[in-house]
Amino acid sequence: MDMDFALVLVVLVALCGLIWLLDSMLLKKGRIQAVEDYRLKSPEKKSQKVVEEELSALAQEPVVVEYAKSFFPVLLIVLIFRSFVLEPFQIPTGSMIPTMKVGDFILVNKYSYGLRLPVVGTKIMEVGEPRRGEIMVFIPPHEDKYFVKRVIGLPGDRIRYEDKTLYVNGEEMPREFVEKISIKYSQGELPGSLYREDLGGVIHDTQFIDIVDNRSRRTSWIVPDEHYFMMGDNRDNSSDSRVWGTVHESKIVGKAIAVWLHKEPGFHLPNFSNNQLIN
Repeated sequence: MDMDFALVLVVLVALCGLIWLLDSMLLKKGRIQAVEDYRLKSPEKKSQKVVEEELSALAQEPVVVEYAKSFFPVLLIVLIFRSFVLEPFQIPTGSMIPTMKVGDFILVNKYSYGLRLPVVGTKIMEVGEPRRGEIMVFIPPHEDKYFVKRVIGLPGDRIRYEDKTLYVNGEEMPREFVEKISIKYSQGELPGSLYREDLGGVIHDTQFIDIVDNRSRRTSWIVPDEHYFMMGDNRDNSSDSRVWGTVHESKIVGKAIAVWLHKEPGFHLPNFSNNQLIN
């Protein structure tokens, strides 16, 4: 499972807030009382400097409370921003090549598909619904980690994928050949083809390995209500809805909108060579 930063942030915000609250309700009164008691004693034999130092020590907040009060507003702002505005993700696999590369850092719009509570994912405000062709971050039904794929099928759609050709509700999705390419695959580099596909007005590139796949597999699906059919742009090297099924609406994380940083795997410095708005 990927580290759940939202959960970590929620725990830290709650912990800092609880420490601050307990100090305000219990400990702070004790410090104020200690200062008042000291002043009543009127220590005449001590210099003004010593008195001020001792008063300062009595009024001093514990280090844990100081840190909690300092970090609470910062962590709260970060939590709100990541939960309801934008959140960064890194692309770990090549399933979205050529649109996104391994090592791309993307920004995900968290409010495009409705505002959701962090961690639990409960939608608290309707804003919009995923549209065909958009790239979405989500949690798949078979694994508790973040995936990023393109929305192919909406609730109620009939999807067919046969002989490397995509059909939605019986209509073949238009595409045009761009060029021959070499595709990195688990078995090495294989000859392939780059196409430009049109998904209801969303123009994007896809790539295919130039090998006819004669294996018997499922080729058609009906998308259930509140579910979405997802596919990678690297069509012959993507584990997606063709393998593990559709994605429920409650598992949506957000809409990918831009690549803002790229870092090649291994000991390489990050760069901005692949920065782009995502289509």
